[in-house]
Amino acid sequence: MIIDLHTHSSVSDGTDSPAGLVTKAAQQGLDVLALTDHDTFDGLDEAERTAAEVGIVLLRGIEMSTQRDGHSVHLLGYGPREDDPALVAELTRVRAGRDDRLGPLLDRLAELGMPLTEAQVLLHVGQSPSIGRPHVADAMVAAGYVADRAEAFDRFLADGGPAHVPRYATPLETAIALLRGAGAVTVIAHPWGREREQQLPAEVLVELAGQGLDGIEVDHFDHRPDQRERLHALADRAGLLVTGSSDHHGLGKVDHELARHTTAPEVYAEIRRRMAERRRAGPGVDRPPAQAV
Repeated sequence: MIIDLHTHSSVSDGTDSPAGLVTKAAQQGLDVLALTDHDTFDGLDEAERTAAEVGIVLLRGIEMSTQRDGHSVHLLGYGPREDDPALVAELTRVRAGRDDRLGPLLDRLAELGMPLTEAQVLLHVGQSPSIGRPHVADAMVAAGYVADRAEAFDRFLADGGPAHVPRYATPLETAIALLRGAGAVTVIAHPWGREREQQLPAEVLVELAGQGLDGIEVDHFDHRPDQRERLHALADRAGLLVTGSSDHHGLGKVDHELARHTTAPEVYAEIRRRMAERRRAGPGVDRPPAQAV
């Protein structure tokens, strides 16, 4: 059973349509695919219709933009009630923060000798309900300023980079409570990727497990082998689920091909069990954490 629980479509910063992503996953032999676009559920219905047609299971999910102590943290949520009022309001606020920073970001790029117009960026937004840094990166590539998204982020757009403009993101602990209150299972995506181990050290991950976090994405391209080994051991100690995923973005990220990393069937089964349990419990925030497998 091949299970990939972290992918993106053109509804956020991927390059495949939701239908195209699901079709590609089925063609490549995947059994289960989670669509986890950034801060939106907009592509899920299209993806689920296609999944039924091509014979693959779609897990409905999201990747929330959160922060802890001023540092960006990506939080995956599987199976939330997508009409939950508190969650919908917070996602709207997060997307507005992304749109509001476009003007200042373009001003920074102009100061760095790379002028772009909003119209040039909008050409790359596609189906996304908001404008993100990857869309700006694609406009930079099209203008000939950088070779690819990776160079745009590494040299200019990454947190702390010369063109970076901060935006609103949900406090991590708040996001965990909101998603759990909406019935979701929560997993921190690539917690130690891109040299972020000091921002989310082991003791913090253990503390978050006690506050309702369900799991951590361990097997991911951005984690070195030694980090994966230590994260596996930490998850065992803290009672956290361990997932593996591709973080596929289509042409938007190299080396993130579908099923490059996968999740064990027993972990996927536990995620589904917790989703069902929380749906039965009904709406609410800050429920006690579920017991680990």
